[in-house]
Amino acid sequence: MKNKKLLCSVCFLFTFMSVLWGQSITVKGNVTSKTDGQPVIGASVVEATATANGTITDLDGNFTLSVPANSTLKITYIGYKPVTVKSAAIVNVLLEEDTQMVDEVVVTGYTTQRKADLTGAVSVVKVDEIQKQGENNPVKALQGRVPGMNITADGNPSGSATVRIRGIGTLNNNDPLYIIDGVPTKAGMHELNGNDIESIQVLKDAASASIYGSRAANGVIVITTKQGKKGQIKINFDASVSASMYQSKMDVLNTEQYGRAMWQAYVNDGENPNGNALGYNYNWGYDANGNPVLHSMSLSKYLDSKNTMPVADTDWFDEITRTGVIQQYNLSVSNGSEKGSSFFSLGYYKNLGVIKDTDFDRFSARMNSDYKLIDDILTIGQHFTLNRTSEVQAPGGIIETALDIPSAIPVYASDGSWGGPVGGWPDRRNPRAVLEYNKDNRYTYWRMFGDAYVNLSLFKGFNVRSTFGLDYANKQARYFTYPYQEGTQTNNGKSAVEAKQEHWTKWMWNAIATYQLEIGKHRGDVMAGMELNREDDSHFSGYKEDFSILTPDYMWPDAGSGTAQAYGAGEGYSLVSFFGKMNYSYADKYLLSLTLRRDGSSRFGKNHRYATFPSVSLGWRITQESFMKELTWLDDLKLRASWGQTGNQEISNLARYTIYAPNYGTTDSFGGQSYGTAYDITGSNGGGTLPSGFKRNQIGNDNIKWETTTQTNVGIDFSLFKQSLYGSLEYYYKKTTDILTEMAGVGVLGEGGNRWINSGAMKNQGFEFNLGYRNKTAFGLTYDLNGNISTYRNEILELPETVAANGKFGGNGVKSVVGHTYNSQVGYIADGIFKSQEEVDNHATQEGAAVGRIRYRDIDHNGVIDEKDQEWIYDPTPAFSYGLNIYLEYKNFDLTMFWQGVQGVDIISDVKKKSDFWSASNVGFLNKGTRLLNAWSPTNPNSTIPALTRSDTNNEQRVSTYFVENGSFLKLRNIQLGYTVPAVISKKLRMERLRFYCSAQNLLTIKSKDFTGEDPENPNFSYPIPVNITFGLNIGF
Repeated sequence: MKNKKLLCSVCFLFTFMSVLWGQSITVKGNVTSKTDGQPVIGASVVEATATANGTITDLDGNFTLSVPANSTLKITYIGYKPVTVKSAAIVNVLLEEDTQMVDEVVVTGYTTQRKADLTGAVSVVKVDEIQKQGENNPVKALQGRVPGMNITADGNPSGSATVRIRGIGTLNNNDPLYIIDGVPTKAGMHELNGNDIESIQVLKDAASASIYGSRAANGVIVITTKQGKKGQIKINFDASVSASMYQSKMDVLNTEQYGRAMWQAYVNDGENPNGNALGYNYNWGYDANGNPVLHSMSLSKYLDSKNTMPVADTDWFDEITRTGVIQQYNLSVSNGSEKGSSFFSLGYYKNLGVIKDTDFDRFSARMNSDYKLIDDILTIGQHFTLNRTSEVQAPGGIIETALDIPSAIPVYASDGSWGGPVGGWPDRRNPRAVLEYNKDNRYTYWRMFGDAYVNLSLFKGFNVRSTFGLDYANKQARYFTYPYQEGTQTNNGKSAVEAKQEHWTKWMWNAIATYQLEIGKHRGDVMAGMELNREDDSHFSGYKEDFSILTPDYMWPDAGSGTAQAYGAGEGYSLVSFFGKMNYSYADKYLLSLTLRRDGSSRFGKNHRYATFPSVSLGWRITQESFMKELTWLDDLKLRASWGQTGNQEISNLARYTIYAPNYGTTDSFGGQSYGTAYDITGSNGGGTLPSGFKRNQIGNDNIKWETTTQTNVGIDFSLFKQSLYGSLEYYYKKTTDILTEMAGVGVLGEGGNRWINSGAMKNQGFEFNLGYRNKTAFGLTYDLNGNISTYRNEILELPETVAANGKFGGNGVKSVVGHTYNSQVGYIADGIFKSQEEVDNHATQEGAAVGRIRYRDIDHNGVIDEKDQEWIYDPTPAFSYGLNIYLEYKNFDLTMFWQGVQGVDIISDVKKKSDFWSASNVGFLNKGTRLLNAWSPTNPNSTIPALTRSDTNNEQRVSTYFVENGSFLKLRNIQLGYTVPAVISKKLRMERLRFYCSAQNLLTIKSKDFTGEDPENPNFSYPIPVNITFGLNIGF
């Protein structure tokens, strides 16, 4: 009986405890950062004794979780110390930063991921650093900051740039894919306001980028714009003004030096210098050694017989350049609540370029918002921006024109009209007049870009998101031709206008489902989705001549009375994609990621329209192993390896089609030759061309298929001494096959037009290294030093024989570019100057060889200098590129310096062609650089510059090592000193933050002593890169 009572008591006790245990409560709470009071998004909230029961915080840091009564919650987030709290109806948690676990969540392919879990090559950019640089184009500011990324740009006011990630991977378009708030684009980033950017990630290897498949072969740049934050309304205002100055200019001959150089060229050729057609008169003779000597020279007061063009000493560079002015203003307002958030911004940028009458301006407006229609279940949102840009671009070749025109020609004639060449002076237009006539040639560009999305959370860990994105642009421009008379240069009173309009409409829609699960030490997520993309382009233009009123307000095509022409065309393409991804982590030690994407593009024929792009990556966080715990100085050590494939479809939308065009036997106005539709081989039509009908411009090919890039990447990430020392090292091997190549048809077989085929291969391989150190001294100086260096080698592995040797991508008719770098060049080896007739006689047969002329090396030792003596002399790939960023902060002062450089890169100097030779391209009377004043002569026998001559019989303009120079440089890309007003003062001014700063861009350039130009980054005649001095302020309310 007692045993029965005891048994009943035990059963009752267990039943009572089970009832108590079975009671659950719903916990609602908020997680914020103790550092700045901002909500912590994506923090993990789990039941401490049952980690399968958990959730993550939303955009406002809120969470809801059902747990047993009296249980314990564990809240964790990368970069913060974990917190445990007892369950209650309301739980608010402050997370404190953990300096030993500083990490971040990064945006990758369609999703976000902890940086600690990344297994691919992803560079995370510090946005605050690039915003300090003040570049109009935020991507241009990445120059030198991301290892493996090469950015080239001149100084044009719009800030447009060329971006290459891990080298050249194809013979076609090598631009990376940009993803802005989930919407893909390849349009120029100079239209994007950099102050609106929250984060930038660069996906460099196939494992990171293959989720974007067909457009990711050249890398992906993922940009996320700002969102509103929970709390009070935040207002920020930034303003700056900059002065832009020409760094340095090429020294050219003044009027007196020009006359002396011409005299020397005449006497070197054994001709009478007083026979020149320019009006220079020379008093000269010979010294005791028989060397010619110039005693004096003179030039008449006017260049022409009518005395309208006075002799001048014009500095044409000064005439076309100025001190430019840049203004930039940005205003943003952000807010957030339990139900949603919003971010609104306005921006204005104006750049008056250093070349006169050139400018660029941009107005931008952005609205980002999200709203919870149903708490924790249904959220809607949008990102939308509207930009208007306008630009007057510099006329083509204006820098070169300013170099070519002699300084003796005046800007204005004596009657106030434009000056210009007369008599025998060279036929170059007045550069200042060219700019004046160009200043109305303005384009205006409107762009609407954005997306709207719906996010549905059906149950814990499961999300479905549908997004529709739009990228629409409209460009309008008018280009005017005004009557001009500049000396003898005239267009015979012609007036004309071309009005152009272009439209680009791109839209995308995707639907993506994600599921996250964490059970014990296992954590993973899967994602699957589909996407549709469509792009349509159209353009129209109208042309009309002869206007009675010469003003832009009047000069529209319908107002002209002369020749009229109209043009128009349009095209488009579609892309459909299916993709999936899986990430898995065990105990935060072993990481696995799998990706698969299948794309179908209308640019390819029905036989190869679809292609599949897989990738796999692995990671091992060694520091999470138990045997590493004693190494307390080592915070993190992760090994990564990946393999994957991406595709490229960047060819014409019409590449697969056979294209015919009407031809009516029109006559070429330059040579009077009639170009018909075909050649009459049989003679039945009288020989020559068949004048009318249709001409085949392109041969179709339904068998062209995707270019495929296969990439292998191995890397290591590390941090030491409480995250003070940190870095990464990467090695990659990238091979592109089935490169799309345009082959010329065989004319004698009647194959008019070119034909696209898959017949090429190329490889790139390289290393990337990044290292940083940050700390704080005992007296309060905070510093962060970080640098990077990268190197890669490129090689063309395969090309059709006719393409490989035609010189389009390097090589010549004798030597193929296969086995060499893309765009490498062959040429002759310049082997010094002939100093005596004996040297000429003992050298191989070289047409034009003479004392004072360049000697070329006889490579094949056959006794004749010919095309077989050409060697590989030029490689545009640098030995390595590097960048160094220095940040110092002491009390209220901060100093930032950023250095960027390249080492071991070849350039071919077009400037040298004009500075070292009197006869440049057989035009002897153009102006020249002052270097030729030190040219070889009997009295200057040790000069390395060939003797001046009026005729280039030695063909010294040929491609040779004489023009190949070391283009290495190191630039102080940006330096900025800032001062933040103490909070006690700014609050009295009713401001949350007030900061003043002064900065300079391109302030210092260190270059090779062998470089003869002005700027190795911009070595020839494109828009000069200026020095910018900026003053600005940041205000926060």
